[in-house]
Amino acid sequence: MSDDLQIDLQTERWRKVLCDGHLGKKYWNRAMRLLPGPPRCKGCNNPFGGVGGFFCRTIGLSPSKKNPRLCSLCCEKMPPGGAEVETAILFADVRGSTELAERLGPEKFANTLNRFYNTATEILIRRDATVDKLIGDEVMAFFVPGFAGPDFRKVAIDSAISLLRALGNGSKDGPWLPVGIGIDSGTAYVGNVGNEEFVDFTALGDPVNTAARIQAAAGPGQLLVSTRTLSGIAGDYSGAKPISLTVKGKKDTVEVYAIPITQIPG
Repeated sequence: MSDDLQIDLQTERWRKVLCDGHLGKKYWNRAMRLLPGPPRCKGCNNPFGGVGGFFCRTIGLSPSKKNPRLCSLCCEKMPPGGAEVETAILFADVRGSTELAERLGPEKFANTLNRFYNTATEILIRRDATVDKLIGDEVMAFFVPGFAGPDFRKVAIDSAISLLRALGNGSKDGPWLPVGIGIDSGTAYVGNVGNEEFVDFTALGDPVNTAARIQAAAGPGQLLVSTRTLSGIAGDYSGAKPISLTVKGKKDTVEVYAIPITQIPG
């Protein structure tokens, strides 16, 4: 088999997983169902619990580190490479973290960040996001249709809303941590990148960079969503305010919508 053909086959396999949520092998899904041990991987039915889960772990099929609702076979243990697929990218960042760290001190600041990480990852994983990175005071996640479903863009927005609510925005006492969130969507390269010693299951491309820029413009408790992410679903978020952003690295302004905190249900 030529190298080019092998790469094409791997790319198609990646696209199948990222868009359809399975390896395209019905016999595998059926075989996994015969093994007891729910819960199961959403991608291939690999059991995580019971006798079936114990057996699968012994052969290296454990829950993914990026999303425990998926198995490593559907993420980290996929072949090197990836595919260009439609993806929604979410960045959530603590505002004023330098001043907060100075005011709280190292230990209390670390505890506060851990609480933020735990809150964010619990919400994101529950909605089938892939938690890509925890960077300093920031969380990055992405949503692909094969894992989060065909409404992955709406799932991303609703995840952000749930996160802001969990942080106390809109509550009587107010937020316990000031966080801004930005979301963009579009075609990104998703897959395993790196070398033989270090491989990372991640998303790369313009939507990632743009989402990071949008997030940087969001104020405490604010959710900014790109126009292309809201395309076709804007009616679900009445009251969203259009904003034109001038962001670093972009010649043209980036059109976004601010979804007000009053839109978040109590």
